Amino acid sequence: MITALCFVQVTPDKVNEAGEAIARIDGVHAAYSVTGKIDLVALIEVRTHEDVARVVTDGIAKVPGVTATETHISFRTFNSADIEAGFSLGQ
Repeated sequence: MITALCFVQVTPDKVNEAGEAIARIDGVHAAYSVTGKIDLVALIEVRTHEDVARVVTDGIAKVPGVTATETHISFRTFNSADIEAGFSLGQ
């Protein structure tokens, strides 16, 4: 499984509609409205790098109101359950 984060800039009048449309794209696990220099973050979970390209270029980038995207592919996932499991080894 490949996980990617797509940072999305959207025209101010289309943030809600774009977020809802992005969340419905096959391969997008969730879309978040965020503060800062970007407007939305899409969490992408797919099987191949080609699927990431499809989701971003054929899906997210074509949503009305989207003006720019920046995609980051995850190397490794860290979460609190993994960290806690590491401390409980041998008990």
